[in-house]
Amino acid sequence: MATRTSEPTDAAVAQPTTEEHVVIFRLADEYYALDIQCVQEIVRMQTITSIPGADAWVEGITNLRGRVVPVIDLRRRCSVPSSEYTAETRIVVVSSANGMVGLIVDAVSEVMRIPSEQIEPPSSIVSVPENSYLRGVAKLDDRLVSLMDLEGVLPSEMIVGEEELVEVAAA
Repeated sequence: MATRTSEPTDAAVAQPTTEEHVVIFRLADEYYALDIQCVQEIVRMQTITSIPGADAWVEGITNLRGRVVPVIDLRRRCSVPSSEYTAETRIVVVSSANGMVGLIVDAVSEVMRIPSEQIEPPSSIVSVPENSYLRGVAKLDDRLVSLMDLEGVLPSEMIVGEEELVEVAAA
């Protein structure tokens, strides 16, 4: 009896499709996503100390396991009307070019891989400086998900350095 060697099938030889691995969250009734590579952790809402004179969308700072982390209200940053925090409200802790930052979102819904063929660049009509954080739109079966560019959400000139935050927290 001859042994048969298995030959690769067309599916095995085909190039793997590129995809984005994202964390999907909700602001009001809309869904947004961030690349999972920049997400450090997701924590429940906790005490936040306000910073006088900070931008309106900067909620303040919080102590996250001994580290002082700036926290941004993503609703305000994205010009979504504010609402009360709920039991589902979360802080998505991300690692940016400027260090760790917390982003307040209404709820985190899922982690998912989205094939690149389901992602389109944003239309030029919606690509204005106020929403430079929008880098694409994923067309899922049941909804559209706006893909965010973290550095667009956190422009470097608008972030307070961690050293300054430590000084404010110590005062």
